[in-house]
Amino acid sequence: MSATTEITIHGERDEKIAQAGLSGHVIAIAIGRNEGERLIRCLNSLKDQVSRIIYVDSGSTDGSVEAARSLGAEIVDLNMSLPFTAARARNAGFAKAGDAEFVQFVDGDCEVEPDWISTALAVLGHDPKLAIVAGRRRELHPEASIYNRLCDAEWNTPIGPARAVGGDMLLRRDALEEIGGFDPDLIAGEEPEMCLRLRRAGWTIRRLDAPMTVHDAAITRYTQWARRSRRAGHAFAEVSWRYRDDPEQFWQRETKRSLFWAIGLPIAILLGAFLTPYAWLLLLIYPLQIARMALKNRHRPEPWQNALYTMLGKFPEARGVLEFHIRRLIGRRSRLIEYK
Repeated sequence: MSATTEITIHGERDEKIAQAGLSGHVIAIAIGRNEGERLIRCLNSLKDQVSRIIYVDSGSTDGSVEAARSLGAEIVDLNMSLPFTAARARNAGFAKAGDAEFVQFVDGDCEVEPDWISTALAVLGHDPKLAIVAGRRRELHPEASIYNRLCDAEWNTPIGPARAVGGDMLLRRDALEEIGGFDPDLIAGEEPEMCLRLRRAGWTIRRLDAPMTVHDAAITRYTQWARRSRRAGHAFAEVSWRYRDDPEQFWQRETKRSLFWAIGLPIAILLGAFLTPYAWLLLLIYPLQIARMALKNRHRPEPWQNALYTMLGKFPEARGVLEFHIRRLIGRRSRLIEYK
C-alpha cells in the first residue's frame, strides 16, 4: 500500500486490502430523504469502514441532517427548487469526493455489512478494468410482508459478470468520472443506465458472492408495491426509449412484457368478445402464465405468491410506461415516484 494514502479499515480488513496491492482510500456517499432511524443505522454501519462519509439530503423534515452531522458525516443539502432525483443526489455527493480512489454509494435505508468494503476493495484491486462491484442485498424484515419478501427475492441476482447493479455499489472513481456520472434527468433506473455507459466505455461490472447491505423496504400495503412497480415501468420505458436503436435492446423486453400483459392482451380479449363470447376464455392465459412462472421457479421460496404478484405488477408497470410516453409527447418532465 502506498505510504501517501491509507484506507481507514483495521485488523483483518487492512490485511485483505494490503494483499490486493491497493493504494488510495475509500469514501462513502449516502443519499436520503426522511429516513429517520434507518439513516442512523446506515451511517453507523459505515463509520469504521471508510475515511469520509458524505450525506446528501433531499429536503428532509425529520431531523435527518442534524442526525447525520452528529455522526460526523459531511452534509450536502440539495436545492429543492430543482427537481429531485436520486441520480442528482449521487452526483452532488460525488462532486465532493475529492481524490478518493474508490466510492461506496449506499441508499439511506440500507446498512452496509461489516466486511463488505474490504472484500470489495480486494477484488477491485486485482482488476484495473473492473469499475463496479456489488454483493448481496437482503431485506431487514422479510417476515413483515409479502412485499418485503418479494424485494428480498429480487435482490438475489446471479453471481459473476453483471450488466447492472442497484443503488448500493463500490466503484472506481475514475470510471464514473470518465462517463460523466449519473444522468440526473432520470427519475428511476439511473444505476442500470450508468452501468450501460460504463460497459460501452470498456469497463466491467461484477456481482460478488458476499453480503453487502441490509435494506429496509418497509412495504406493507399493495398501494406501495404498485407505486414501486409503476416506477419500474417508467424506468423501463425511459431508458429503453433512450437506447431504442442500440443493438443490445436494453430493457426493451421488460417494456414490451408490461404492455402486452396489461394493455395488449386485455384489449384483444375485449375486441374478440364482440365477435364471439369464446374470446373471454383467453382470460385463462393469466392463471396459466402464473402457473408457468411458479413451476419454473418452484425451487425458490413462495413461488406461487411471487408469480401472482409479478403478474399483478405488470399493470402498474404498464401505467408507468404510458406515463413516460405521454409526458414525452407533450413535452412535460416526469416527477419522482416515491413509494414510502
